[in-house]
Amino acid sequence: MRKSLVFIALMLPFAAFACTNFLVGKNASADGSTMISYAADSYGMFGFLHFSPAADYEEGAVREVFDWDTGRPQGTIAQVKHTYSVVGNMNEHQVTIGETTWGGREELWDTIGVDYGSLIYIALERSKTAREAIEWMVSLVNEYGYASEGETFSIGDPNEVWMMDFIGKGPGKKGANWVAVRIPDNAIAGHANQSRITTLPQSKAKKTKEQRRLEKKLNCVCNGDWMWDKDIVAFAREKGYFKGADKDFSFQAAFNPFDFSGLYVCEARVWSFFRHFSEDMDRYFDYATGATFRETKGAFEGEHMPLWIVPNKKVTAQDMKECMRDEYQGTPLDITQGTDAGPWNSKLRYGGLGFKCAVNGTDTLQYWYERPTATQQTAWSFVAQMRGYNKNGIFWFGVDDAACSCYVPMFSCINHVPECYAEGNGDSYTFSPTSAWWTFNMVANWAYTKYSRMYPHIREMQNIWDDKFNSQIEGVDAEAATLSEEEARAFLTAYSCAQAENLVADWQRLYIYLITKFIDGQERKEENGQFKRNAYGNSCGPNRIAFPENYLRQVAPEITHE
Repeated sequence: MRKSLVFIALMLPFAAFACTNFLVGKNASADGSTMISYAADSYGMFGFLHFSPAADYEEGAVREVFDWDTGRPQGTIAQVKHTYSVVGNMNEHQVTIGETTWGGREELWDTIGVDYGSLIYIALERSKTAREAIEWMVSLVNEYGYASEGETFSIGDPNEVWMMDFIGKGPGKKGANWVAVRIPDNAIAGHANQSRITTLPQSKAKKTKEQRRLEKKLNCVCNGDWMWDKDIVAFAREKGYFKGADKDFSFQAAFNPFDFSGLYVCEARVWSFFRHFSEDMDRYFDYATGATFRETKGAFEGEHMPLWIVPNKKVTAQDMKECMRDEYQGTPLDITQGTDAGPWNSKLRYGGLGFKCAVNGTDTLQYWYERPTATQQTAWSFVAQMRGYNKNGIFWFGVDDAACSCYVPMFSCINHVPECYAEGNGDSYTFSPTSAWWTFNMVANWAYTKYSRMYPHIREMQNIWDDKFNSQIEGVDAEAATLSEEEARAFLTAYSCAQAENLVADWQRLYIYLITKFIDGQERKEENGQFKRNAYGNSCGPNRIAFPENYLRQVAPEITHE
């Protein structure tokens, strides 16, 4: 039975949930790459490709910090002597960072210090490895404070991928409660606006000299492939978030306890990612969709979904792109199915993720829509392919709804970004005909009106471009390998920029085709790849496609009949 709408008691909070990350260890991927994917899902956010060149600074220089979400000035921090170039969320050393926000304990939030977005880009500017990025992020909040809600970060380099849960210690207090774990090389993991790290390892691994240095500098515990704030358990006890033995402490339960939406809206996205690579995920369906939580009235019992799994096949970058386009196809949660999808299987749900309603005299209840990975409010998304076998990583970048978009390869060494993706080429309130974000939005928003009929045309175009890029990469790599470093940078920059502009031009043509074919609710006939005309060159009568029969049965009682 399809769970198209799920209700919970009115007292549970109503919120918007944004962003999804998937992670792949190097031995779980088809080519030995590590991978991280990220969707920046925020209404009103403009999709552009961030770029900052490498730079050198004088002693005593400072770096201004602006809150990533609002633009609010946060003050300044000490600048380092040299920063690395950053393309999107990948730097020249292929270090990549993504995030998802989960909020957590509101009394621990602050507005003073370095916010989560600034942490990402400052760490990318300063780090050669994932571990260095973690060190920088913790060091910065220890010195300046943390000005955001609870977050989970994905942090990777060509050898390792880490997941890091992070929340502040309260207004005016520096530092953070945090825990970081390296995902096993043969595993995949994910997070989607819900803290997922639970208990800490109890067995103690032998410490390296580097780990002892970090423990002293960061006031943390290093235990094998785990790191965490040294005072985390004591802090949770003091605040009343945890009672019990140390071995039973769970970061997730203490700082971001489950509610229904944390499962149905968030964990379900990770469940859907895992199901692509495991035959064992049906056992977690009731957990991930909140059924167990609802039936026990919030007294959560049963088996948690694992933090990571070993996939049943090697994961490719193309697999990751398809997972970012996931709309729960083939599951009871498919957002394109059911009454709420309308006659043409639209994924749009107006008014947010849910609504409150009294049905047939019942009490007012909170209803929730499905929330897939591919969502209309995505500003931009990426699949980062960090290639240990190549000094240049590939930052596969796309804008707007991933289901209706296409990922273009941006190499980590490029020295500028395409004009169509550049910051300042329009914004979310200023239309630009040369902006990729506006172009992909035009196609997607027109398609939402008749999704089941228009989406196949978008999918066909996606396949053409995906196949083209995937077939070209080996040759592009080979050509770059014959060039000097500067020549290779120029060559790869030219390639990435040209392909991006060509893609956007093709998508503009797709928009013209779709609006011509489906204008005014009709569908114009085609013949031999052209819109059909009569013998005199005039338009041929269109096909007037009626609503599907199942939808007509629903509306018939409200329509006048003979």
